[in-house]
Amino acid sequence: MTPETLAEKVLSATRAAFEALGLDAAVLPARTAVERPRDPKHGDYASNIALQTAKKAGTNPRALAEKIAELLAGQGGVAKVDIAGPGFLNITVDAAAAGGIAGTIVAAGASYGTNNSMEGVYANLEFVSANPTGPIHAGGTRWAAMGDSLARVMRASGAKLIAEYYVNDAGTQVDHFAASLLARAKGEPTPENGYVGAYIDEIAADVLKRRPDALDAADPLEVFRTVGLELMLDDIKGTLADFGTHFDVFFSERSLHERGELDKAVERLGELGHVYEADGAVWLRTTDFGDDKDRVLKNSRGGWTYFAADCAYYLDKRERGFEKLVFMLGADHHGYVGRMQAISQAFGDEPGTMEILIGQFVNLLRDGEPVRLSKRAGNIITLNDVVEAVGVDAARYALTRYSADSAIDLDIELWTRHGNENPVYYVQYAHARTSAVLRNAADRGVAKGESYDASLLAHPRESDLLKALAEFPSVVASAAELREPHRVARYAEELAAAYHRFQHDCRVLPVGDEAPTDLNRARLWVVDATRVVLANALGLLGVSAPERM
Repeated sequence: MTPETLAEKVLSATRAAFEALGLDAAVLPARTAVERPRDPKHGDYASNIALQTAKKAGTNPRALAEKIAELLAGQGGVAKVDIAGPGFLNITVDAAAAGGIAGTIVAAGASYGTNNSMEGVYANLEFVSANPTGPIHAGGTRWAAMGDSLARVMRASGAKLIAEYYVNDAGTQVDHFAASLLARAKGEPTPENGYVGAYIDEIAADVLKRRPDALDAADPLEVFRTVGLELMLDDIKGTLADFGTHFDVFFSERSLHERGELDKAVERLGELGHVYEADGAVWLRTTDFGDDKDRVLKNSRGGWTYFAADCAYYLDKRERGFEKLVFMLGADHHGYVGRMQAISQAFGDEPGTMEILIGQFVNLLRDGEPVRLSKRAGNIITLNDVVEAVGVDAARYALTRYSADSAIDLDIELWTRHGNENPVYYVQYAHARTSAVLRNAADRGVAKGESYDASLLAHPRESDLLKALAEFPSVVASAAELREPHRVARYAEELAAAYHRFQHDCRVLPVGDEAPTDLNRARLWVVDATRVVLANALGLLGVSAPERM
């Protein structure tokens, strides 16, 4: 029995209790939830629905809880219901109902954990979006892992989602990039505000390979700009693909300018009454929407600002039909939140249409000391540096394991260690152990069979593991709803711990030449279910689930 199934039973019993007591069922929620109590002595699950609804219905919560308990105890799979305090329901599930989840999981396979909590939501998730003027740095690496995992959990929860990378291929940073490439190709010093690093030499050389006539072209700077951006973006795409990060769309900022989208956006904002002119510039009155100051759309020289492009990009997303826009930005963009939210409201959208997640910094440590320089980029640590240091699996897991608002010290020694203190190793090892048990069973001719007696799974370690397995869909739903994929990583560690304890205390395979018992077969179902859930959880994090370690 899953928590969701039990929650439905609780709600059903509550409706019946309302009818029996002559109460107005209109105050009941459309759905409810049950939680695991901290103390196992209080049962398998707990519900506060009597406390939630009694006051609205004009009745005593304890009396309502007693009626719900009476009706709930008669439903299949519920062994006992106790009432605690002013009206908490403490529910004990019978062993057969609890053990049945293993069969449900094995039958569902890769689809177990999916849910419909975000069904009908059409979302755009933008992340990384590093300037195409250099390799992705460590901060972008965090979003490459976390953003991709968030996309996976939102899709697993029913959302129709497009993962998007905004290519900042217009503006002064691109001019400086092109000038840097041209200078290196000529053998000249890096210009003021230019870019340095071995990658500049590499790309300059590659431009000349692709366009041997580049230095003799009518406009060499434009050749190095166009070809250099293509090469840099190809490099970024390849790096992201190697890291397991997928984007559906790479959106060009330059295309907004070329299609006249900035004029269109400012015209729309003007029609809505939020644009004015002052000091020779065109402004958006963002202070009407909580920003600390109004923002310039077009400067006194007639040039567009980056903010104007942000307005056009936002409008473009909305016109592509996206109902939910999620932006993942680095810690240095904290000041952007107010002005970005002002854009959304200026276009007349409801609060919540746009969500902005801010991620804190990542520090790569070796022997407790920060690693400061990249072999290729020179002055920054890049995604490739992180992967080279700890590997794709460890990097993705480490960067997704923490809440976005927490800074990360990524210790190379810890994340490359083959021991239980390394979280990704701990979880992957649990999956490998389940695979090994199933292989050993097959080698010994011990089959779990097409069915099993779930009522035999009554050991406390079995009970703990089955409860953990049953929670996976709700964990995925919470991770999607709260935009916190780290919840999946922490869950995977708890599940791995529950499995290790189970295997320590519960013998799965018969000893020596003993014939397998029904209990052995039932426990093989539990092992297989654990294998499925660990693999699915790791998959949502973009981390492999090895069968041997």
